[in-house]
Amino acid sequence: MRWIPEGWHSITSRLVSDDPAKLVQFLKDAFGAQGEFNDRAPSVLKIGDSIVMVGPTGPRAATSSLLYLYVADADATYESSIRSGAVSLEEPIDVPYGERRAMVKDPSGNDWQIATPIGTTA
Repeated sequence: MRWIPEGWHSITSRLVSDDPAKLVQFLKDAFGAQGEFNDRAPSVLKIGDSIVMVGPTGPRAATSSLLYLYVADADATYESSIRSGAVSLEEPIDVPYGERRAMVKDPSGNDWQIATPIGTTA
């Protein structure tokens, strides 16, 4: 018997935002998220092979998270996120452990490290 919904993982990110519709639109524009805003339940979006849930404040306060996102092209995704309303925290750089990485803050205050493997990791 499978106790995790099909296509989900044991850990699923859930972001709580004062403006969940705006966050959902940002995720779609910046990262190509698939899914729609839902005003009656948490919005369920798929980015790559991962699920991200987005919900409103209410019984819980808005949260901020740090998420690490692997993409095919860190530079292009960084630029897309900036055009979509993110603030740059770190321009794309090659890091010693074999990745090209950038970092942005989305309009809801979540930090995203955007990475693409570029060589053998240590």
